[in-house]
Amino acid sequence: MNTTTDNQLEMLTEEQKQELLEKYDTESNVRKVSGVVKWIVFGLLLAFSLFQLYTAIFGQFTAYLQRSIHLGFGLTIIFLLYPIRKKGPKTKVPFYDYLLAIIAAITGIYWTLNYERLVTSLGQINQTDFIVGAIVILLVLEAARRAVGLPITIIAALFLVYAFFGPYMPDFLAHRGQSLEQIVNLMYFSTDGILGTPISVSATYIFAFLLFGAFLVKTGVGSYFNDLAVAIAGKLVGGPAKVAIFSSALQGTISGSSVANVVTSGSYTIPMMKKLGYKKEFAGAVEAAASTGGQIMPPIMGAAAFLMVEFIGRGITYWDIAKAAIIPALLYFSGIWIMTHFEAKKLGLRGLSEDELPNLKEVFKKLYLLIPILLIIVLMMIGVPVIHAALYGILSCIIIGFINKDVKFGVKDIIEALVDGARTALAVVAATACAGIIVGVVVKTGLGLSLANSLVELAGGNILLTLFFVMIASLILGMGSPTTANYVITSTIAAPAIVTLLAPDVPQAAIPVVVLLSAHFFVFYFGIIADITPPVALAAFAASGISGGDPIRTGVNSAKLAIAAFIIPYMIVFSPALLMIDVALLEVIWVVFTAFMGMIAIGAGVIGYWYRKINWLERIILIIAGLLMIYPESFSDIAGLIIFGIMFAIQMFTKSKGNNKIKTTLG
Repeated sequence: MNTTTDNQLEMLTEEQKQELLEKYDTESNVRKVSGVVKWIVFGLLLAFSLFQLYTAIFGQFTAYLQRSIHLGFGLTIIFLLYPIRKKGPKTKVPFYDYLLAIIAAITGIYWTLNYERLVTSLGQINQTDFIVGAIVILLVLEAARRAVGLPITIIAALFLVYAFFGPYMPDFLAHRGQSLEQIVNLMYFSTDGILGTPISVSATYIFAFLLFGAFLVKTGVGSYFNDLAVAIAGKLVGGPAKVAIFSSALQGTISGSSVANVVTSGSYTIPMMKKLGYKKEFAGAVEAAASTGGQIMPPIMGAAAFLMVEFIGRGITYWDIAKAAIIPALLYFSGIWIMTHFEAKKLGLRGLSEDELPNLKEVFKKLYLLIPILLIIVLMMIGVPVIHAALYGILSCIIIGFINKDVKFGVKDIIEALVDGARTALAVVAATACAGIIVGVVVKTGLGLSLANSLVELAGGNILLTLFFVMIASLILGMGSPTTANYVITSTIAAPAIVTLLAPDVPQAAIPVVVLLSAHFFVFYFGIIADITPPVALAAFAASGISGGDPIRTGVNSAKLAIAAFIIPYMIVFSPALLMIDVALLEVIWVVFTAFMGMIAIGAGVIGYWYRKINWLERIILIIAGLLMIYPESFSDIAGLIIFGIMFAIQMFTKSKGNNKIKTTLG
């Protein structure tokens, strides 16, 4: 593959982008079918979107019908589009995949054909039901392996084994075990398994917002994000790096993939950073860290926000989740911004010149392109149901598409957006169905509580040590998994440990919402940043494919730049004020102020530059001061601010002294 050279600004072609996506993003590794098969797939994707739109507008079917049809569509198309192996045939569909697609379609309508009997059977299934259910489990595992990746498939398979061999497990994991019939019944003929909460959210909110994202792309919003980012940040010190941060934060509002974010905005920003003077590994790291942060940026948050509403329950709304995510996300991006600024100052890098900037007047004249995103945010703020907000957002996209003279938008584009949205949803269908297996086993066996108690016991009840163990578990569980599956796995397996520690012996219904939110945000953040944490740092590896840098070094730099992401989850647990749940405004302001100052201190310490280059002792002192300000205690905040002030004064004094020496020497 051809990548950018060091001496020229060379953007990736569409073919190169696709090559990178297929290499690092399992969801993008699809066949390029032609002829009759192409139109069959096109028709199925369009029918899938129309079915989802119909139920969103006129009301859903019953849970079993809505979810089984949704699953049937997804599995059928996955076997037609995704090859059996990464380097399998990409231009034709082998006979066995036709067979699997047909079987998937049949199992998808099985509930529809047998609905009355199944809902009145009181959980009793016959031999045919057993065979169909067993086939569905195998199809889901294989579809997830192809469309999502091996990690989630292995975890789900191990959970099925655990469900069967429960009596033979060690004491702290032992349970009475489930027969094969009970497992199949749980997985496909109840709403606790494959047809459970994860796929329910996929069949409603997630699909609607993926369609919204597809329509945004068609109306030209995706490319406008880059123009807007350059207009706002391009002229600043180290401009292209700040453009990457700003652009990736915006891209994250419509994208559900860190890797896709990297390839979309990185193919534009990484060459600019290299041209300006950033090293390959640092340029790739900035984009990888920023793109990964797109998954924690409201309003969509990689679709995990919708799942969080269902998993936490307790009357919490989508807007509560989005509001709670705002300050942590801003702190995350602030941390990356601060460190790229200090790196640019250390290297003496400039911003973009006037002739490299777009026409500001023309860029700001197109701010109306952001109306659909703002509309959705406003609608959810005033309490409009999420699914209706998504529909209004799609409608506003269509209107904007006809208004925007820079893109050709018509009926053909509407149809293509429907098809693109459904294609994007395929991996989510497979991921949520597979995640349902994990959730079903956890609920049935009580594994979540067993693991939680074991982690707390291992940590000796120490909160910091428990959080550290949960962090490691979340990083491992998040490796190689897309956002949706990532959150389901970490929230099911790891989050209960934090809840158990923070609310011991409290009945589930009485656990404070802020405790549940803190635990879920903690594992969500660490599951997400697995994408930039070596050795399996897919977003960083994709960025290195554009920059031409070393993948591991890019990953290490990404993790360094995203140091805020390793700190913020701990802040959330120790200072829930960041989530803006039942807290005074002044307390929020103080916590954010001290956290931001702490980020400046840590950023300067990590990069080794503030107003001048700083030595190792100064770096250590600044990092300590930053941690003191971030730790949510009044005494530590004040101590950190005092040290910060002293270090600032030293910086200003020695900087002025250094400048006077230079002037004297020149004189």
